[in-house]
Amino acid sequence: MEARDVVAVRGVTKRFGERIAVDDVTFCVPPGICFGILGPNGAGKTTTLKMIYGVTRPSAGEIRVFGVDVVRRPREVRARLGVTLQENALVLPLTPVENLRIFGRYHLLGGAELERRIEELLDFLALRSHANVPVRALSGGFQRRLSVALSLINQPELLVLDEPTTGLDPAVRLSLWDRIRALQRTGTTILLTTHYMDEAERLCDRLVILAQGKVVADGAPKELILKTLAPEALELELAEEELHTLGRELEGVRRLRAGRRVMLFSDDGARLLDRLRYRRSELGDDHRPVIVRPTNLEDVFLALTGTRLEGGA
Repeated sequence: MEARDVVAVRGVTKRFGERIAVDDVTFCVPPGICFGILGPNGAGKTTTLKMIYGVTRPSAGEIRVFGVDVVRRPREVRARLGVTLQENALVLPLTPVENLRIFGRYHLLGGAELERRIEELLDFLALRSHANVPVRALSGGFQRRLSVALSLINQPELLVLDEPTTGLDPAVRLSLWDRIRALQRTGTTILLTTHYMDEAERLCDRLVILAQGKVVADGAPKELILKTLAPEALELELAEEELHTLGRELEGVRRLRAGRRVMLFSDDGARLLDRLRYRRSELGDDHRPVIVRPTNLEDVFLALTGTRLEGGA
């Protein structure tokens, strides 16, 4: 960890009675990157975020944001960050402009400066067409964009996004990804949790994976793929007894099962497929589809946690 890190989490534990939600977690977030916190439901992601932005106190350990102890000086930290929660916190009878104006005043903004920020955010999040429509009449995608806009009203140095695109259609997700990348290009540091592995793989420069409150992996997505598995995956449908029959050809090959689908990981997926082709014919399954593809972050997640995350599972 370095003094310039935007977030430094050191040996943090959070207990709720006898239950340990976060267990001796350590990681750091350098400035200007998109940093992901991933994990199955109940792994401690949201609890970790709440401790970082000062809503929940750690039971043990230390958290510094911008070099400041967030437990001792939470107001100083909150003034410099923005937070988009899992659930939208909007005033439904009011319009997006009115919501932005109210939220700006929470940050002691006013006058021409506040109006300038509102105009910028209406354009940045593509909200202008619905700027004066009551929020209750907006689609889920527009409401989510507005939630992100509210978290940006104070021009935060650190933006915390807790599952920002869950439940959104693909077009809106892509639009929000573009906005997140644009913010990062301006120097904003992003702290992200998500239930979508493709989102984490595309957006995150570095990430940690939590399981049962502990960090089980830490690194860049591509580094984690190579360190945990292999560059290519051969995906096919095989029963357990069929896998056993192929034993010799699969010596030294890492494998994962998800239902009836089996993923085999190799430095050369096409070569592995050639090795298996004649044996699959013996098994009578040579017409079942086989996919050779790059190994992805969801494979790593499955290998480390035993859980598929795509779609919020």
